[in-house]
Amino acid sequence: MRDKLKGISEGILVPVIALLNALGLSPNAVTITGMLINLAAAFLIAKGMFLAAGITILFAGVFDMLDGALARKMKKQTKFGGFLDSTTDRISEGAFYFGLIYYYLKAGNGNLTMLSYIVMFLSFLISYIRARAGSLQINAEEGIYTRTERILTLVLGLLFYRIFDSLLWALGIIAVLSAVTVVQRIYVVYIRAKKPGKSKRN
Repeated sequence: MRDKLKGISEGILVPVIALLNALGLSPNAVTITGMLINLAAAFLIAKGMFLAAGITILFAGVFDMLDGALARKMKKQTKFGGFLDSTTDRISEGAFYFGLIYYYLKAGNGNLTMLSYIVMFLSFLISYIRARAGSLQINAEEGIYTRTERILTLVLGLLFYRIFDSLLWALGIIAVLSAVTVVQRIYVVYIRAKKPGKSKRN
């Protein structure tokens, strides 16, 4: 499903990709631009401007789709480009949750501060498990709640926070399903690590 949505999105953005290619803008520059926009969204979250933050994250998502498509268009897919993309994703997502932690700390809401921290911790743990498994030559991309689902849920929570307590629900859903994803990935690594030829623990 994620791959199909990505393909549809890239199809819609073909004219933009062609324009960026004509301008000679590098995929890495697009990646950095998207991260900077996300950092601006994190600042808005910290200030309690949730609706503006949600819209800003959606806008930054366009750049997240463009960098990979542009790299393929320009035939400039590199290992560093993939590394930069993953690193900026972690920075952006961590900044969102840090913004929430800052906001709820200032508001004196200890429960939501802790929930925001738990969500941040689990999001990094999910990424770490995949990276650590990769270092052992084990593919561990499975999981019902990857970054795409987490960010989409967070955005919905930000956009509808005035209608009902959507941020509480969003953070709760992310926390529970992220925990499930952690268990899923650990299990996948456990099963695949038992196959002949897989690296053992250092």
